[in-house]
Amino acid sequence: MLCCIKQWTILFLKKMGDNMNNISVIGIGKLGLCFALSLEGSGYNVVGVDISKSYVDSINNRTFFSFEEQVNERLQKANNFLATTDLDLALLHSDVVFAAVATPSLPNGRYNHTQVESLVDVLISKGVQPKTKNLVINCTTMPQYSESVYKRLKDYNWNVAYNPEFIAQGTIIRNQENPDMVLIGESNKEIGDILQVIYNRMTKNEPKIHRMSLTEAEICKISLNCFLTTKIAYTNMIGDIAISSGCDPQVILDAIGQDTRVGTKLTRYGYGFGGPCFPRDNRAISIFADDNGIDAKISKATDSMNKLHLHYQVQQYLQSGKKEFVTNSVTYKPESTMIEESQQLAFAVELANNGIKVTIVETPVVIEQVTNVYGNLFTYLEK
Repeated sequence: MLCCIKQWTILFLKKMGDNMNNISVIGIGKLGLCFALSLEGSGYNVVGVDISKSYVDSINNRTFFSFEEQVNERLQKANNFLATTDLDLALLHSDVVFAAVATPSLPNGRYNHTQVESLVDVLISKGVQPKTKNLVINCTTMPQYSESVYKRLKDYNWNVAYNPEFIAQGTIIRNQENPDMVLIGESNKEIGDILQVIYNRMTKNEPKIHRMSLTEAEICKISLNCFLTTKIAYTNMIGDIAISSGCDPQVILDAIGQDTRVGTKLTRYGYGFGGPCFPRDNRAISIFADDNGIDAKISKATDSMNKLHLHYQVQQYLQSGKKEFVTNSVTYKPESTMIEESQQLAFAVELANNGIKVTIVETPVVIEQVTNVYGNLFTYLEK
């Protein structure tokens, strides 16, 4: 039976046409699946690889369900997207291989490159490629890591690119197809040209495409996110100063944002930054700076200010004399179902630990996550 399935899959791949129109995506989790669907929606024939057979089957038989915007609809319409657990099929399918595997943070704040390393080891085990192959690293890595990958793979006829995405949970496909800019770190001009063609076809707007070295792109990715965290932390700091003085923070911030050198984006007083990207990128840039003898004081201060802001918010609420708090969102941002480093949730926890009755009105999937960690610390109501 397995042999028959594999033969059918190979026939399916052959139907997908010319290799120049084919792309493979290794790692089709939340980000990788969205990217694969964005590519398929622009006319590419896409093969996605994941290690979980049940997950792959749910994608292929279209029973998979996602809370991420557009995913379910795109998956139902996708005629040229195949999921598989077989890496060899993906390598046979295309000379352009995107690696969208996970690079979670280690306890020391650096990114864990284990999954990328495992993929590179497998690619090396395949020997020298008769035709040039292109590995595109989509996941966030520490600066200088992609260059080390290229040094390992170049003798096996692989080009390497670093091509991270700037997306927000809840609007991933929209962000992929309408980016402000596309960042391409390239080991040579050939792979950069290939990526530029892909993005010109996949994007619906006309983003600026910035091409640079692998390490320059890695620094750029985390630096951009750190600039945003600094703006958020600064905004909230001004807001905390305003409130402590009996002033309306937003009146001040709205005026500040009118200066075109500042702008109105991210100049609203509120919770601090959180989620799966901003906090860890902020820490990573300061770690890389330390490695190179630079004390990135602004990055470190941003992280400290974010924590202080939470403390000030909690103290303001406790001083108000209120005994109850009701919130309809404890995810790190309203459009998401993720609670990772959520400042909204941390605020609720601090209030509850200080004797405030906290009621969380959330979706069942979020309530389940919160109860798994905090049990009956809160009162829960389903949206």
